[in-house]
Amino acid sequence: MDLAAFIRDVPDFPKPGIMFKDITPLLAAPHAFTHAIDAMTIWCRARKVDAIAAAEARGFLFAAPLAIRLGVPLIPLRKPGKLPYLTTKVDYDLEYGTNSLHMHVDAISAGQQVLLVDDLLATGGTMAAAAELIQKAGGQVAGFLFAIELSFLGGRARLGKHPVHSLLTY
Repeated sequence: MDLAAFIRDVPDFPKPGIMFKDITPLLAAPHAFTHAIDAMTIWCRARKVDAIAAAEARGFLFAAPLAIRLGVPLIPLRKPGKLPYLTTKVDYDLEYGTNSLHMHVDAISAGQQVLLVDDLLATGGTMAAAAELIQKAGGQVAGFLFAIELSFLGGRARLGKHPVHSLLTY
């Protein structure tokens, strides 16, 4: 199936000069969304994955059905103030300023193989921070999985030597 046919280009969003890759047509087509989750599941089954972690919000859309298919826990990585229990965090730089990702302190067991999932790989900053958070908590990064990769932004280079897979590459 041509998943690219279900990705809409939105020019100048969220600011002029950006060509936004909109996944909502994919989400609105159950057969295409199922195909995407099937393809992600096949890639995961060839690896040891004990848990899946995803940064909010669009990463949750792919990570949740994938975690169910694999029968592994889903670990939400959230912005400050969004998780109700004790958290650990990692700060990271944005183009203009900083941000942080938080995770419950009891989300990961030492040595657990955690797959990081998101809808899109751009510069890699958020997922590099997510990997740092997983490792800080004693987990191991099993790899990175994306629906879309914007290869011209070089995000892969920030993700170290871990396996990286994307369903679509632009």
